[in-house]
Amino acid sequence: MAGKQNTRVTATADDEGLSPAERFAASRKRAGHPLVDQFRAGLGFDLDPFQIEAAGALEDGRSVLVAAPTGAGKTVVAEFAAYVAMQSVRDKIFYTAPMKALSNQKFNEFVADYGPDEVGLLTGDTNINADARIVVMTTEVLRNMLYADSALLTNLRFVVMDEVHYLADRFRGAVWEEVIIHLPQSVKLVSLSATVSNAEEFGDWLQAVRGDTEVIVSEERPVPLDQHALVKTKLIDLFDSSGRAATNRVNPELAQLVRGGASYGNDRRSGPGAYRGGGGGGGGRGRGGRGGRFNGPSHGLERMDRPEVIALLEEHRLLPAIFFVFSRLGCDQAVKQVLRAGVRLTTTDEREEIRQIVDERCRTLLDEDLAVLGYWEWTEGLQRGVAAHHAGMLPAFKEVVEELYQRKLVKVVFATETLALGINMPARTVVLEKLEKFNGEARVPITAGEYTQLTGRAGRRGIDVEGHSVIQWRDGLDPQEVASLASRRTYPLNSSFRPTYNMAVNLIDQFGRPRTREILESSFAQFQADRAVVDLARKVRQQEESLKGYEEAMTCHLGDFREYAKIRRELTDLERSGAGKADTLSRGDREKRQRHIASLRRQLRAHPVHGCKDRESHARWAERWFTLKRDTDKLTQQIQTRTNVIAKVFDRVTDVLLGMGYLRRDEHGATELTEHGKTLKRIYGERDLLVAECIRQKVWHDLDPASLAAMACALVFEPRREEAEGNDRNLPRGAFREALDRTQTLWAEIDDVEREHRLPGSKPVSTGLAAAMHRWARGASLDDVLFEADLAAGDFVRWSKQTIDLLDQLQGTADARLATLARSAIDAVRRGIVAYSSVA
Repeated sequence: MAGKQNTRVTATADDEGLSPAERFAASRKRAGHPLVDQFRAGLGFDLDPFQIEAAGALEDGRSVLVAAPTGAGKTVVAEFAAYVAMQSVRDKIFYTAPMKALSNQKFNEFVADYGPDEVGLLTGDTNINADARIVVMTTEVLRNMLYADSALLTNLRFVVMDEVHYLADRFRGAVWEEVIIHLPQSVKLVSLSATVSNAEEFGDWLQAVRGDTEVIVSEERPVPLDQHALVKTKLIDLFDSSGRAATNRVNPELAQLVRGGASYGNDRRSGPGAYRGGGGGGGGRGRGGRGGRFNGPSHGLERMDRPEVIALLEEHRLLPAIFFVFSRLGCDQAVKQVLRAGVRLTTTDEREEIRQIVDERCRTLLDEDLAVLGYWEWTEGLQRGVAAHHAGMLPAFKEVVEELYQRKLVKVVFATETLALGINMPARTVVLEKLEKFNGEARVPITAGEYTQLTGRAGRRGIDVEGHSVIQWRDGLDPQEVASLASRRTYPLNSSFRPTYNMAVNLIDQFGRPRTREILESSFAQFQADRAVVDLARKVRQQEESLKGYEEAMTCHLGDFREYAKIRRELTDLERSGAGKADTLSRGDREKRQRHIASLRRQLRAHPVHGCKDRESHARWAERWFTLKRDTDKLTQQIQTRTNVIAKVFDRVTDVLLGMGYLRRDEHGATELTEHGKTLKRIYGERDLLVAECIRQKVWHDLDPASLAAMACALVFEPRREEAEGNDRNLPRGAFREALDRTQTLWAEIDDVEREHRLPGSKPVSTGLAAAMHRWARGASLDDVLFEADLAAGDFVRWSKQTIDLLDQLQGTADARLATLARSAIDAVRRGIVAYSSVA
């Protein structure tokens, strides 16, 4: 077993003045990369150049940022970091992921490589082997460990931040920045990102806050992507000749078909630009679908229905496939549609294997819950090789779908876009039924970044020669716009960082207010704002030079032309603004306005420059001066708003906490935490201050466990826009109503204080799921609870877990009475499918 403690460091003349660590890194670089060579020798495949470069940088003692397309093999770099850590006897590595599904998946992979004793899992509701040397966790768990100065951080050598582009997420992105800023400098960071257009900018920030960081960008897909359009019944290439997006030239046949100038007939592969089938590794067995209505030309772009599309893909050996449908209901309806059509994509042996896996994975589900969960319809689809995948499904069901798809037993999945976020489910083909989605407010086109993420699922490394994307054409699509969307591979990574109350008290307690201010100034948000300021300042300087030139051009030897131009401009604006309002003004206002206009005209005629023969030429330059001056003043204002923007928000947050008694100033004027501030330190979430205030004022002390569970649910629940808020008449009576009124009053008071301090405030408490959670905690059946909540099982489980997470925080921060209530409430909620999903 290789270990760096056995490596001899040989100094050279070039090493003079280097620290021991730098000297070791320099000698290791001269000696090559023995650990990389050992790691490569143990793989069943060789590494790509970007993987070798990243692994070499890690062995040399540097942090890395790896930005590469989906499916390119970024996680191999993380696996090498784990390999390096395991060569010593003490080093540890933390692997963070944005979603529990990703954490569970990576945990299982590491267990397979290193055994269960060496690997742990921490996801908030799961705690397995936390003292292990390889620990997989959600990013929030690591953030909380850093603030608590956890002993588990001892001997930590690497932290992997998978899907680090989540930093742009407006709800959770700040956590990534908190971790990056607060990790000990001795810890090397392995940042894995989708291809972003500003990777170098992000790398520059990492270099600034973490030290020596190698930025490695690869834009090469390991499996090339061929892009197609399905127009009526015809599958043709999107791009001309090669089918590659790099040409960005629309296939002329596509343009002709969209214009309606081509005949279809029954041959789905006719024409010079038609897709001609393809390659090994397909899933076709010649059994799919019910045949199809392959119609000739007709008015408008009629679309094949889904069973027909599946039959077409199978004919061309383009299965397995993922159909992206931008709604949960749409995914479920799609499965029902293809099942009704008699689609069957599996053999007898495959169906038997599917039944065995489903029985094993779901054996602990209660019999009385199976019907309400749609278990029988779900298993029928699986046995035919068809499934849905979305956040409304029970987590256990989603995991089974993922496993069966990876085993090539499920051939078609209808999924929402959440499937594109890192889960290991590559397909041979990705089908996009639409190029727009509902964003909560309106239907909007998908972005180039979203398109890249979705089509990134296409192409299975080591199986497919190429991946395929299919856009099912609709009336109104413009071929050139679609080609432009499909040929852009990157999107910008922008920070969503903002100081929170919990963040403020944790940092002030650890570093004091002045140092905290400096730390927050090192955020990526401020880094980007500062760069924008540099560009704006450069533009202001350029415009100021132009203003000087305009000022010279409008200079008049008879007097101050700028003064004259100002009077002239005021007169013009007054005349224009009042042109359509004269009839609406009172007689007094009209006379006043006319007197003002007359006065300005007299001032113009009396001004020395009025008689200048070049007056109109001067005036034209003056108009340009005023226009540019207005634009320059706006830019200057933007600079002022972006300078120290994060620290300004932090100051407002701190002032709120000082005013409410969570912070105070000591005899020397330094800011410190009060006892209430120490409680706030251990409360994480969007409503951290409201929860702390309710604990402080003992608002929930008279509740029973079920009512406390309902209250916690009201604090974490955020209804989707299409979901009803719920009927308050169904809420528990008595103590719960009184506690809810007091909680809502406190929210309103906090909201007023926030707005006084120019902070955005928060949404009102949402009781939409509270009644259903109360019934669940009192032992109601799953069927009754889901009916009352009008909620999918997966959503109910997710909100139950978040309710449990808040109750767990109460258990660890509140006084004995409330802590005991919280413990009982946790036990009441964690039952049935909630308990099963917590350990699945």
